[in-house]
Amino acid sequence: MAKGFFISKTVAVVGIVVGAAAVATIIALSVVYSQEKAKNNEGKPNEGTTTTTTTTTTTTAAPTPAPSNEPWDSYRLPDTLLPDTYDVTLWPRLKPDDRGIYIFTGNSSVVFRCVKETDLILIHSNKLNLTAAPTLTALGSTPAPTIKTHWMQVTTQYLVIQLNDNLKVGESYELFTEFLGELADDLGGFYRSVYTENGQEKVLATTQMQPTDARKAFPCFDEPAMKAYFNITLLHDPETTALSNGRDIETVDVTVDGTPLKKTTFEQTRKMSTYLLAFIVSEFESINAAAEDVMIRVFARKDAIAAGQGEYALSITGPILKFFEEYYNSSYPLPKSDQIALPDFNAGAMENWGLITYRETALLYDPAVSSNGNKERIATIIAHELAHMWFGNLVTIRWWNDLWLNEGFASYVEYLGADRAEPTWNIKDLIVLGDVHRVFAIDALASSHPLSSKEEDVVRPEQISEVFDAISYSKGASVLRMLSDFLTEPVFVQGLSSYLNHFQFDNTVYTDLWDHLQIAVNQTSTNLPMSISAIMDRWVLQMGFPVVTINTATGRLSQEHFLLDPESNVTTPSQFNYEWIVPIRWMKSTGDQPLYWLQAKDIVQPAFTVTGNDWILANLNVSGYYRVNYDMNNWERLLTTLQTSHESIPLLNRVQLIDDAFNLARAQIISTTLALRTTQYLSTEREYMPWKSALDNLDYYYLMFDRSEVYGYLQAYIKQQVEPLFDYFKVLTGNWTNVPEGHNDQYNQVNAIRMACSTGLEECTTLVRGWFQQWMDNPSVNPIQPNLRATVYCRAIAAGDAKEWDFAWEMFQNATIAIEADKLRAALACTTTPWLLNRYLEFTLDPNLIRRQDATNTIISIAGNVVGQPLAWDFIRANWAFIFTQYGGGSFSFSNLINGVTKRFSTEFELKQLEQFRDDNSEVGFGSGTLAIQQSIERTSANIKWLAQNKAAVMEWLKGAINP
Repeated sequence: MAKGFFISKTVAVVGIVVGAAAVATIIALSVVYSQEKAKNNEGKPNEGTTTTTTTTTTTTAAPTPAPSNEPWDSYRLPDTLLPDTYDVTLWPRLKPDDRGIYIFTGNSSVVFRCVKETDLILIHSNKLNLTAAPTLTALGSTPAPTIKTHWMQVTTQYLVIQLNDNLKVGESYELFTEFLGELADDLGGFYRSVYTENGQEKVLATTQMQPTDARKAFPCFDEPAMKAYFNITLLHDPETTALSNGRDIETVDVTVDGTPLKKTTFEQTRKMSTYLLAFIVSEFESINAAAEDVMIRVFARKDAIAAGQGEYALSITGPILKFFEEYYNSSYPLPKSDQIALPDFNAGAMENWGLITYRETALLYDPAVSSNGNKERIATIIAHELAHMWFGNLVTIRWWNDLWLNEGFASYVEYLGADRAEPTWNIKDLIVLGDVHRVFAIDALASSHPLSSKEEDVVRPEQISEVFDAISYSKGASVLRMLSDFLTEPVFVQGLSSYLNHFQFDNTVYTDLWDHLQIAVNQTSTNLPMSISAIMDRWVLQMGFPVVTINTATGRLSQEHFLLDPESNVTTPSQFNYEWIVPIRWMKSTGDQPLYWLQAKDIVQPAFTVTGNDWILANLNVSGYYRVNYDMNNWERLLTTLQTSHESIPLLNRVQLIDDAFNLARAQIISTTLALRTTQYLSTEREYMPWKSALDNLDYYYLMFDRSEVYGYLQAYIKQQVEPLFDYFKVLTGNWTNVPEGHNDQYNQVNAIRMACSTGLEECTTLVRGWFQQWMDNPSVNPIQPNLRATVYCRAIAAGDAKEWDFAWEMFQNATIAIEADKLRAALACTTTPWLLNRYLEFTLDPNLIRRQDATNTIISIAGNVVGQPLAWDFIRANWAFIFTQYGGGSFSFSNLINGVTKRFSTEFELKQLEQFRDDNSEVGFGSGTLAIQQSIERTSANIKWLAQNKAAVMEWLKGAINP
């Protein structure tokens, strides 16, 4: 699954600017909004092509039991049965029944083998009503036991079938079920999505199974290790098209219960996990191409296809697939690669094998309205999902505690795949901003967690959902990138190819990858200080990362567990005592030095000494997952070099010096004023990445100071630093008429306008208000360049009043392209008028105004606005029980919501409010946001301490740094 549901990385580059302190963030809402509107006990099961009427029976849910040792009270399946083949037929109704409910009916037969004697069948089923009693048939010579009783175990989401005798080891059986479910709008399992076409409302049926929602579509053994073959058949309205993982092999006209339908049968899937299944019924159209023997298709709304919005995705899919075939040394394992853009979708995308589902903003591109950030997001998400076709789908993790391996790997190689599609972008460097530095902020908390957890700690659906976080994605990507770097890429891919070929169609644990990489190390005689397992387990099995301190006067190197709050109490034990085996790539001012392995907590190495004006720089190109500190003399020499000849320091290390310095200062390892001094050279810096690093870090200063007297000095200093950049792009673009050629230059132009306007540069404010007014005067012609729209919309709305807001709201409601709607939706949060913000918050509870998938992101955008933050906090507190009930405790978005609304908290009063919020809602719960509550309390305490220690010093430094 793409990162979209907890971040968007480099799309944040172009900014959804929320007030002066905004950090651009796209957080996709993964909502599980589901209510039982009725018993659903009057519908009719699907009977294939036969017109019949069948009496419906409802399986009664057993009362929730007290904890017990009964197998049905365990969230994990017993090891008694293994599925082999499913035959599933489903009929989604795209019109409501006479009760106003959308339903689907279906039947499923699963052939399974008994591997341990048992008189019990446990199979996952959630929110399904059986419409006939299940039947069990033996496929061998021994008759099947008769069914004693069956019931739904709601808490653990099982259909429980007790038998009158034992199933026999080695024998195969077939379980047949007929069922009815609600085709709800909850974005999970088999659900409906709604959109408007030519003024007419259209409904489609689609799926999102990962991680635990295949059981909402049909009874199944819904764990990743329970791989099987699937034969899917869909019944659907004649005007619609049906899609699934396999190619459609036959579509015929049928009549069921007097209703004329089409029946589409799909070829059997490869052996795969339930969470990768997909089936979709819609009126979408497609475009297609061929990449050797693979059929590539892009599906979307008819008007989107007609407008050419799928062309970019289609053009890059073939090259990216070819890249991964070469990278993995393995052919694409399927005959087709379908990609579909859905109006309602919880994540950025989902890697269903052969039928990848996307948010519209993650697949559809229109050069007239899409920015280069939108284009980059499409390229990286497509690469992320295609990477999964091998790593995740062909070879799958055994259990969700190793999710990091699946998602971390895709999050790393997405940059490599996108680089093949767009080689001029230098996109591989952006992993430093998008993943490494981003996840450092979370992994430096005492409430972080290791990459890999114990299986028994990740069992309930909400626990599984909680694992889909920045640690799994971005830390996973960062440590795998480090591993590839010190092994060298040829050795890394050799081991990777061996791993994929050995375990194809099977399941693994992360140590299996270490084993195959070790074989490659041995075969190539690669020199390592110890085994891959010994090195990497320290990065995988303990949370956090080190700060490496180098004293260039004595050559002493040391490492410590880096914590943003040095006084925080680390209660999570580590078998390695929070020490790491650290690969150090480094250079002196005279040139690069050999790779050095830090294998001790403290050691003296004379090679790490310099004299005179020479300096040392460690963690070259940020290839390692650690921060670096130096003695004060080396810091001074590096700062002097930044001021006098910054290009003599590699680009990624200029980014690193800024980010390390600010975070070392927050951890009280160096002074805050030293960190601020790393920004002084920026008046001469024209590269995007150092500017982005500085602005990301200064965002913390805005969060801490935008309600205090320091704010004015901070604004004046940033204005002073950014004005030369603004003037540079004014000249480069011919007075803002042209688009810069370079990919990163386009990003930095946005930085220049965003910060110049937000710091009050009058020329900038006049510019953006003029553009926006031109659009208001002629709404059919938008004069604002696509790259600049997010920033211009935000700044114009912030500088305007209800007139600008209402115009933008009208444009948002009328937007036919999701990317444009997203920019407007975020910009609407930029207003400084409280009543408009309060009204906007209320809109988030009405899915007719703000789609459910966008509600959380909208609230977070409002909270990012200094005026909107207290309003959003009041709104969340007043509505928590309702939001939690409606959006479901397993939603991926709750952690983002809690963190987003509380990130500005920095007073004792706010800390007490946060603790009271936790206590008041302990019975309601926080679902996947449970850990985020603790992280927010920890972060608020750290903010309070930081302000007390640094406010006066920062104000004095800023006063001195502002030119008279």
